[in-house]
Amino acid sequence: MNLCRLLQKRLDAGRPVRVGLIGAGKFGSMFLSQVPTTPGLHVAAIADLSPDRARAACRNVGWDDARIEATRFTDDAASLLADPVVEVVVEATGHAPAGLRHARSAIAEGKHIVMVNVEADVLAGPLLAREAAQAGVVYSLAYGDQPALICELVDWARACGFRVIAAGKGTKYLPEYHASTPETVWGYYGLPPEQARIGGMNPQMFNSFLDGTKSGIEMAAVANATGLTPPPDGLAFPPCGTHELANMLRPGNAGALHHAGQVEVISSVHRDGSQVKDDLRWGVFVAFEAPNDYAMRCFQEYGVATDPSGRISALYRPFHLIGLELNVSVLSAALRGEPTGVATGFRGDVVSTAKRDLRAGETLDGEGGACVWGKLAPAAESLRIGGLPIGLANRVPLVRDVPAGQPVTWDDVRIDASDEAYRYRRAMEAAFPTD
Repeated sequence: MNLCRLLQKRLDAGRPVRVGLIGAGKFGSMFLSQVPTTPGLHVAAIADLSPDRARAACRNVGWDDARIEATRFTDDAASLLADPVVEVVVEATGHAPAGLRHARSAIAEGKHIVMVNVEADVLAGPLLAREAAQAGVVYSLAYGDQPALICELVDWARACGFRVIAAGKGTKYLPEYHASTPETVWGYYGLPPEQARIGGMNPQMFNSFLDGTKSGIEMAAVANATGLTPPPDGLAFPPCGTHELANMLRPGNAGALHHAGQVEVISSVHRDGSQVKDDLRWGVFVAFEAPNDYAMRCFQEYGVATDPSGRISALYRPFHLIGLELNVSVLSAALRGEPTGVATGFRGDVVSTAKRDLRAGETLDGEGGACVWGKLAPAAESLRIGGLPIGLANRVPLVRDVPAGQPVTWDDVRIDASDEAYRYRRAMEAAFPTD
């Protein structure tokens, strides 16, 4: 994409790309580690609940004292967003309501916004993207995270003239994971709890990766950005290796793909827990179809792996590098004025689903907690049942019982109707009609 060449031109002109980072956790730290080796990229300010922790993160990833001294650290995200020096804001808090607030403020200040916070994007990304476009700034998914990489593969296939059959990512999945809690998560990961504690691993965050919530969130983001759609009853997580992608992910293959043009997540283990051969646990994929007999013949001539018909193939990337690749989004926004994935409609949603029998009077504890997991649903179905978005399922009291496995709805909880995130989500629903 010539980003390095464009960045060199900015550097030669004495105008480095200046970034403000909100949230110096794991993703933010990985991004920060690449800054010293990217001439022309300057982090002007970092906002974190603990500025001292953010400074320590910078030292930990290799920043020298001079670079740290040249960076402003603050616990006030608003001051970073208002800083005229900052050109691109990276939102990496992982907290959906805070992400909405920060993104809207960045847009109002005329700054590009790279949304690592996919939780916020799924809650109301289509409306944020519209606001950004109207303000003349870029709103973007974060390259290095799987949704943006999937969007890139989908764009590649369509730009080549191929019909996209399916796209998604890999993960480790078993049905029992849906009931996992922060108390049980390390057993599923095969980690002693003490080792996880020493490593600074957040059990609730890692549980959201395991219990299906993160997969649902990421596939909703992909659906909203690409026009692909969710399966009607949520992700199937079919066990599938890279050598099987073209044959497994084709229309009519019961248990693997509901329809052509959908998002899906494949499992790296079989339902009995045994390992899938050539698994794609850390990677992303796109399955696509040759548009004519000539293209199909070219597949054969050039050794392309296909399904038995010879018409469907798949391309995959075996891993993703998280924040180590985030520069691509930052530079694409600043130098090309283009996002690396952006919501264009409301097609997928993530509905809070009871992990166990929940009782009136309990308070939901959010993504990765002990009460609910986030199930991918078509947006129209989520609105039809009044599903409670997973991004608003934290510190919300139940007003009636919800059986295990059932969706939690707006009517099941007591919501503060004056809450900014709630009101913005409702405005997004009204602004983007679903099919």
